[in-house]
Order: sequence, then structure tokens, then C-alpha cells
Amino acid sequence: MIIPKTREEIEIMRESALLVSKTLGEIAKIIKPGVTTLELDKIAEEFIRDHGGEPGFLGLYGFPNTLCVSPNSQVVHGIPNAKPLEEGDIISVDCGVLKNGFYGDHAYSFEIGEVSPEVKKLLMVTKQSLYIGIKEFKAGNRVEDVGNAIQKHCESHGYGVVRELVGHGVGKKMHEDPEMPNYGKRGRGKLFVEGMVVAIEPMINMGTKNIKQHKDGWTITTADGKPSAHFEHNVALVNGKPELLSTFKYIYDALGIVSTEEDEFRTNPTLI
Repeated sequence: MIIPKTREEIEIMRESALLVSKTLGEIAKIIKPGVTTLELDKIAEEFIRDHGGEPGFLGLYGFPNTLCVSPNSQVVHGIPNAKPLEEGDIISVDCGVLKNGFYGDHAYSFEIGEVSPEVKKLLMVTKQSLYIGIKEFKAGNRVEDVGNAIQKHCESHGYGVVRELVGHGVGKKMHEDPEMPNYGKRGRGKLFVEGMVVAIEPMINMGTKNIKQHKDGWTITTADGKPSAHFEHNVALVNGKPELLSTFKYIYDALGIVSTEEDEFRTNPTLI
């Protein structure tokens, strides 16, 4: 069952989402070759707690850490460890926060040093597909309209769209209805309703769409060992249109990136 949020609840959720955004911005300041993902995890947990939140992933379904960190061929749900990041790696950093009774949850795939042109393109296309999908999150549309838009864009570049892992509604629980697949047929799935909040998160593989789960019960990798990219935003349906609650601004500030990609999804840019 979809649980619409009031305007007041959406603003509370914006606080949770923005704490995730700021946490990822802190990660962006220090992520580089030689840093371990356990170091990133420690910084994230301290930052979240210092700013009035609780790590949303820590202990959720038994997950042992604050961040899901998934390098290279790992798709999602990677567990932080003591292995240093290397030049040319890419890594999805997925973070969740619980604050004032509501969750925020989003992710960014970082380049570690210089990466190959092929991998840069994978990241670019995956991030493009995120915003292409968000455009379809509007009054009158249905769940698979978003998935279809993401799928068409990514498959037009020859990439594999993961089927087993999907986005989701978010609110007082980390995972609420509806599931938000990154594939589908237009006109199918649950109808979007005013006030709903979702996490849209393309998980796109350079090669096959197929994945495999490791023995740790968490880590998901591509079946062919090729790289995977992952980007995620929290989005509310406000006045029939998509309104971003999360932002990559803090990441971009840390990395010196100038972007206008989020502008059309914000009715009030001062809220970030």
C-alpha cells in the first residue's frame, strides 16, 4: 500500500535526505586512492550522529555498517573493509539516515582518480537515466513509466539493466510501496499519487544484466565481472510534479563540479 505524505512530513523527509546528501559530500572530500572503505564508513557514522541522525542502514535487516560501498563489479550492498581504494576504481556509496522518524536514502558512484573512458561513459549514462526516470514521476503516470524510460536510455547504449534489484517507496520505513523497477512497459504498475515519496535508483551494468550474490549474504556483483554504476535520489510528488528531496550539490562542491541537472526538479532551490 502506498503511503502518501503530508507537506509537513515531506519537509521532515527533506531534512533526512539532505543529511544523507551532506554525508556523501563529506565522503567526496576524502575519497581517493589509498583510502579504505572502513575509513569512509567511520566518517559517515560520526557525521550522521553529530548532526542529529541515526545511520539508517546500520543493523537494518542485520546489515553491519553505516554505508553500502560497492566498487567496480559490485552492484550494491558491498560491506566496508580494510582494502585501500585504487586508482581507476569506481565505487557506489549508498547511505541511509533516520531522523525525526523518517528515512532518507540515496547514492552516488564516485571515480577514484582517473578512470577509463568506457567507465566514464557508463557513469554518465547511468546518471542521465536517473533524471530521465525522475521526469516520468508525475501525476497521471505509473510505476513502469519510470522504469521504461530508464531502461530505454541505458539499453540504447548497450548496457544491462539489473532486474532483481529495484528502487522503492520511502518514509517511516526504509522500504515502502511501491517497488520502482528500472525496466518495464509504459502504462503498467501502480498509479502515482500526490504526496508519495520514492527512491529512484538505476543500477546499470556495462555488460550483462545478470547478477550474483556472494556468500556473505549481502554483496551483489555482475555475473560477468564487468563494472556497474548506481545513482539514487529521493523524490516527492508535489503538485503533480517531481520534487527532489536529496541533492548531489555537496558532492559537486567538494569535487569542483558545476551542474544544473537538478534545477528543473526544485521549486525552491534555497531549500538545499
